Amino acid sequence: MHVRRVVPNVRSREFEESAQFYGLLGFEEVMNHGWIVTLAPAANPAAQISFMDEDLTAPVAPDLSVEVDDVDAAYAALVERGAEIVHPLTDEEWGVRRFFVRDPNGRVVNVLGHR
Repeated sequence: MHVRRVVPNVRSREFEESAQFYGLLGFEEVMNHGWIVTLAPAANPAAQISFMDEDLTAPVAPDLSVEVDDVDAAYAALVERGAEIVHPLTDEEWGVRRFFVRDPNGRVVNVLGHR
């Protein structure tokens, strides 16, 4: 399995202030769904940070997101290992297939792939 990117999800509603602050470090807005905003530098779009205070289509806001090349294989491997699935494998309207799993530290990880 190949990891494409890892994105920290910062719990915040200070979207504009965060964009301005991280803009000083070279980040710009690359996604905005109103409830989640993602910033990335133009020269390295895989280096991202997201801001949200809730996830509108899941029961909890994840602590981080991991994009993989085969989300179905990741899901199967984690289920087989007995990991706690927090949110089931779901196709989202914005073009990702994802699920949430709790890591050994209690953190909720959004594992996703683009369709």
